[in-house]
Amino acid sequence: MLTVPNLPLIGVTACHLQGEDYSTQKVSEKYVTCVPAPVGGLPLIIPALEAGQLDLDSLVAHIDGLLLTGSPSNIEPHNFSGPDSVEGTQHDPRRDGVTLPLIRKAIEAGVPVLGICRGIQELNVALGGTLHQRIFDLEDKFDHRMRRDVEYTRKYRPAHEIRMTEGGQLARIAGSDTALVNSLHAQGIDQPGKGVVVEAVAPDGIVEAISVPGATAFVMAVQWHPEWPVPIEGLNKKIFEAFGDACRAHLNARLGLATAAE
Repeated sequence: MLTVPNLPLIGVTACHLQGEDYSTQKVSEKYVTCVPAPVGGLPLIIPALEAGQLDLDSLVAHIDGLLLTGSPSNIEPHNFSGPDSVEGTQHDPRRDGVTLPLIRKAIEAGVPVLGICRGIQELNVALGGTLHQRIFDLEDKFDHRMRRDVEYTRKYRPAHEIRMTEGGQLARIAGSDTALVNSLHAQGIDQPGKGVVVEAVAPDGIVEAISVPGATAFVMAVQWHPEWPVPIEGLNKKIFEAFGDACRAHLNARLGLATAAE
């Protein structure tokens, strides 16, 4: 008899793009390919549909992890009581409408969560935090945006150091208190949300990683892009592996509950 291995099902958030004639759901392949390895799961793309089209409670009941992807778009500022965006800022209200409530439901249900770039901002806003909309306009901060004058592979080069919180979850995963990371973002965390703990900061004080220690499962997000370049190595690999371990633990618990119910 063929034995099929049980792998955790990882929800991967997508973006909504509105064309002239039709809509598109889009997620960069790099967020999907990191799920089989090093996370060790099966990717399930979660579309950014209109409000009410997705049963989020049912979705949360069937996934073992939630991966919040990066995106060119920014969270609409009304979600964190921020001032109006500068004209021309790219937004994705459908994605906001899915990810923000989904994050809260996932944490409540004990589903592990890992956020990347826009994902760290979504996690913070979902828990009541606020954002800097344009870090590069702040006098005491440097420009964290992606360089557009270099080839693709160099956009993800190490850009600056981060310093991790002593004794924090990220420092324990890393086995050190500093690391070099890439930088491709315009927004960043201003005030942390309820229960959100800062795990790392850049040299200018911008928050680079957060966690939610009070959650019943692994909940962490980083401002940089650990999914690229490949092969994924060092701290980036350790983060994905820690997330994967938590997702497998959730799967085992879910299967145990299902077996007990039968």
